[in-house]
Amino acid sequence: MLKVNDLHAEINGKEILKGINLEVKPGEVHAIMGPNGSGKSTLSMVLAGNPAYTPTGGSVEFYGKDLLAMPPEVRSHEGLFLGFQYPVEIPGVSMVNFMRAAVNAKRAYFNEPPMSATEFLKMMREKRAVVELDNKLASRSVNEGFSGGEKKRNEIFQMAVLEPKLSILDETDSGLDIDALRIVAEGVNKLKTDNNATIVITHYQRLLDYIKPDFVHILYKGKIVMTGGPELALDLEERGYDWIKEQVDKEG
Repeated sequence: MLKVNDLHAEINGKEILKGINLEVKPGEVHAIMGPNGSGKSTLSMVLAGNPAYTPTGGSVEFYGKDLLAMPPEVRSHEGLFLGFQYPVEIPGVSMVNFMRAAVNAKRAYFNEPPMSATEFLKMMREKRAVVELDNKLASRSVNEGFSGGEKKRNEIFQMAVLEPKLSILDETDSGLDIDALRIVAEGVNKLKTDNNATIVITHYQRLLDYIKPDFVHILYKGKIVMTGGPELALDLEERGYDWIKEQVDKEG
């Protein structure tokens, strides 16, 4: 599905990613952990196509296609979804209109007819149930006046509607209380199939208690320095990031 080979990237002339190698296959859940400033969010932004981040080397293939050559909207149509750490508010644009426009843009990309209002509203009702999203929230402007938990729940609702092949969740647990974390994580788990994959970017083990990763990668100073199974996250929780720094510095 996704093959990242020796990826380098910078922002404002400063190199952040210094040779990322990562492969994600359908049906897999990958967790990326690391201290602040290690490049976790930069990786998500580069994969999504944020123009503020400039790839300077390496390659990224998404189902055999050159991901870095695609504009952001094409990456989305091809099946890549990014859940933001801090979802933005869009005053004056209702969730219904926003999501229907997104769905029909994707359908147009694949030369499919637009979804009728009746069909779309039926789908909205079905997808809302996945993340227990209140109908009143779905009828309001995008994220306007939402709490942190509601914004994150709304992100997973959008993911449910768009049915991406690869979802990148950038610190989706940030600012969530236990109940909101559980609901968001359960939504992610319900959407998991053998044909899609998820990259979860997080600082903490607590999210991985709900979303079980197949692989855990430690990102440090712009590189993936360690990869393992779920037990690696438990080791990190117990020993802290200083352990990683000591290991890397010891190896030179």
